[in-house]
Amino acid sequence: MAASAQVAVSNAAFHFDKLYTYAIPARLSGRVYAGSMVLVPFGRGAAPRMGVVLEVSDQPPEIKAVKEIYDAAPEEARLTPQLLELVYHLKETTFCTYYDAVRAIIPYGAQYRCVSEDGRPCLRRQITRMEDRVWRLSGREGDKKATPKQQDVLDILKAGAREETELLEMAGVTGAVLKTLERHGFVTCGKEDKKIELYTAEGAKEEEETLSFAQRQVYEKLRAQMEQPQPGTALLHGVTSSGKTLVFLQLLREAASKGKTALVLVPEISLTPQMVRRVKAAFGERVAVQHSALNNTERLLQWRQIQSGGADVVVGTRSAIFAPLENLGLIIIDEEQEHTYRSEQSPRFLAHDVAKLRARQEGALLLLASATPSVESYYAAETGLYTLYELKERYGALPLPKVELVDMRENLLEGYTGLISARLGSEIAENLNRGEQTILLLNRRGYQTVALCQECKKVLKCDSCSVPLVYHKAQNKLLCHHCGKTVAPAPRLCPACGGELRYAGYGTQKIEEELEEKFHGARVLRMDLDTTVKKNAHETMLAAFARGEYDILLGTQMVAKGLDFEKVTLVGVIGVDSLLFSQGYRAFENVFSLVTQVVGRSGRAGPGGRAVLQTVDVQHPVLKLAAAQDYESFYREEIMFRKLNLYPPFCTLCLACFTSKNEGEALAAAGLFSRELARLSKLAQEKGVNVPLRILGPSPFHILMVNERYRYKLIIKCRKGKTFRLLLTKAAETLSKQPGAGKASVYFDFHSDFDL
Repeated sequence: MAASAQVAVSNAAFHFDKLYTYAIPARLSGRVYAGSMVLVPFGRGAAPRMGVVLEVSDQPPEIKAVKEIYDAAPEEARLTPQLLELVYHLKETTFCTYYDAVRAIIPYGAQYRCVSEDGRPCLRRQITRMEDRVWRLSGREGDKKATPKQQDVLDILKAGAREETELLEMAGVTGAVLKTLERHGFVTCGKEDKKIELYTAEGAKEEEETLSFAQRQVYEKLRAQMEQPQPGTALLHGVTSSGKTLVFLQLLREAASKGKTALVLVPEISLTPQMVRRVKAAFGERVAVQHSALNNTERLLQWRQIQSGGADVVVGTRSAIFAPLENLGLIIIDEEQEHTYRSEQSPRFLAHDVAKLRARQEGALLLLASATPSVESYYAAETGLYTLYELKERYGALPLPKVELVDMRENLLEGYTGLISARLGSEIAENLNRGEQTILLLNRRGYQTVALCQECKKVLKCDSCSVPLVYHKAQNKLLCHHCGKTVAPAPRLCPACGGELRYAGYGTQKIEEELEEKFHGARVLRMDLDTTVKKNAHETMLAAFARGEYDILLGTQMVAKGLDFEKVTLVGVIGVDSLLFSQGYRAFENVFSLVTQVVGRSGRAGPGGRAVLQTVDVQHPVLKLAAAQDYESFYREEIMFRKLNLYPPFCTLCLACFTSKNEGEALAAAGLFSRELARLSKLAQEKGVNVPLRILGPSPFHILMVNERYRYKLIIKCRKGKTFRLLLTKAAETLSKQPGAGKASVYFDFHSDFDL
């Protein structure tokens, strides 16, 4: 009997996600390893199903009637031991299936699918058209004299190999000419991965600025920490424009000089172009990019470049943490406090956790950096879990922007009804006169946010989600920002009673319109989810703004962080009050971070930076601390609140979410799970196992229904560990066996803000 493999299959429910034993047939001998992607027969009908091999044994399987593996992917597609360890880590800590973890780690293009060939199931890559036909000189004389057209081709190839389409265009010939040259031995044709240009370094210069005394001190200490066998985690807390990126670049050069690779994470796709260009200016083409805005072919080609050892540095968003870099020496997570580092789909992981595991695997330094670190990270630094480094002044001793709080209630009392206050308007006008640029932040897209019937007083809501539809004037439609459903054209009358609809509220489209009315001739660039859907939109827009083609950059939170424009001397923050009073224990932290970050975009190249914050509560302590850029004082207030109310970092919060198309089923499942978890905890306590926890709920989500599924939650304050995870697993297994309530879906999230 042949050797055997333990395989985790796709499309498995979490409670039935186990390893299945398969025999390795002789024809696949030497092709199946731990980490191999395979196709296996599953179920009574032996239907082909994708799987990943987690264990391989030279011994034959103990089960007599074991099935054989249908097919195995090439060896280069297998998961490395380090990536395989990440699969186990995600499975254990996020309650996903093995195959969910594999799909998160490997980009779509590098995955495989089942096809039928000669009546037999086998594997094929999801993407096959990733290679170009490349022509080059054969290096020998052909057996016939070349014609003039053929000679044109040969002359071009003397300068180097050419991709076929480019060669045909340059020589002005057809493919028949190339085939004739190949037949007569003049040229050869091969296949190479498609060449793609992502965020070229054109116009970017390698950083010439010398490190300040403070930067040099921080760099030297980080360099020394990086040389330790297990460097651990460091936190770099630096005020906005303190030059953290210069320190990053020096550390990247240091890692490269030691033959080490490095990984740089940024929170938003919009921040990727600027970071990539700065890194490419220093490292050339040995920089790879990984983020979700790349198409599948681009992501695959970048993945293959990394996998083949063709990249020294990888820059990307959250998913880049799984890049198959070997010999890692440095991982940097910039703007580490951002919520975008938390995955909202299975597996629900935090990039920091995966980064810590990878850093331990490779003996690499993990560097977290921000002007406004998360409370958890700063606490870890204060208590010695992380090493803390600080940059307390702006690079070049530039002053922090002057911040003014404008009371919008006074504007109303004075009869001013505009969304842009008189004070902010005058500052924008002054900037326009001086030829300087302005950034305006409003974290709400659309034109108007509510459609209210004047007769029945009902708000028009999405019929699949319990949220109001948002009016988008440019497209004359109502749009649900959760499921994407549209109502077009936007109605004037209430569909329930026929009464007249009144549209209220405001978003970025409304502010854009007011700017164009108030400042004739001003060039306004709006950046939000509606304007950045096209490929490379972020890069194109930011490049145009950097060239001075626009006077005002208006956008959602994608314009608040990491952007560095010399001519921006004014920042305005609009509509901040709705964020102050949002749900979730991180509400104040999020507001402080957002305001501090966007204010920091002003005055980065010279004195005179200003910021105007519009609010109805100018005395709110969070806004006053953000205006003063006083992180330490904010942290002291916030950490006392967290400790008093038992929030992280003083406990772990686990969100247990129950969803169903039937509201009663979702609520019943949450209640049953709560009782079962409490029972299991009590049993554990009686056996001397301490499992401290508090269960809050069940309660509906802030948005009860999304995509026609009702949502109820339990918030569990706990101590995260193997024992607690085991209790969750057992309670979920009990729930799955119950009629009615067992039909509801359940998932667990250890990183949610709960403002959902």
